Amino acid sequence: MVKYNDQISKYINDLFANQDESLQYARRNTKEKGLPVIGIQPEEGRFLQFLVRLCNAQKAVEIGTLGGYSGIWIARGLSPHGKLITLEKEHYHAEVAKEHFKRACVDDKVEIRVGEAQVLINNLVSEAPFDFIFIDADKTGYIDYFSWGIQNTRQGGLIVAHNAFRAFSSSGGYHNDLSSQSILTLNRIVSADPRVISTIFPAGDGTLIAVKIE
Repeated sequence: MVKYNDQISKYINDLFANQDESLQYARRNTKEKGLPVIGIQPEEGRFLQFLVRLCNAQKAVEIGTLGGYSGIWIARGLSPHGKLITLEKEHYHAEVAKEHFKRACVDDKVEIRVGEAQVLINNLVSEAPFDFIFIDADKTGYIDYFSWGIQNTRQGGLIVAHNAFRAFSSSGGYHNDLSSQSILTLNRIVSADPRVISTIFPAGDGTLIAVKIE
């Protein structure tokens, strides 16, 4: 049985996730501007775009903007009059992302809101329900973000969380830090939640996907 590896990742990227100049620039410039190198991989970005289009999303929320790389993929999957609201704690990160959104010609579809995510999501309740929610921020907050998401997503909408494999160590065990344990707890919670159908997309660092069914 073939296992997922770098060769397969490159094969997917070359066929389906070939990055245009603006995506390459966003990925490169994010690192050059000193932001953490913790973004998604190209095949994960293409998968986000695919999911957004699959659910015909018009209203999307991203928790954790960073340099805007994932936001570009999401914005490009939105319906013609769709909008992405992306939340970022750091003002500097938001400014870098703003440049990348403009360069990718999706700035008219994206609104960046800066502040603490826990505060910002509560302010978003009046704009719910949303069609698509992507979580890629502080891992210890994932359980709260999912709980908020399930309350503020329409039936048939998607809640997606990055780093589902965060807890796995190269030795075959699990990391014991708080962030890793929070991810393991979230995976268990979502897998047992009768309000969603869920699974994990096993590329990159793993993406947890939940479709709200009730």
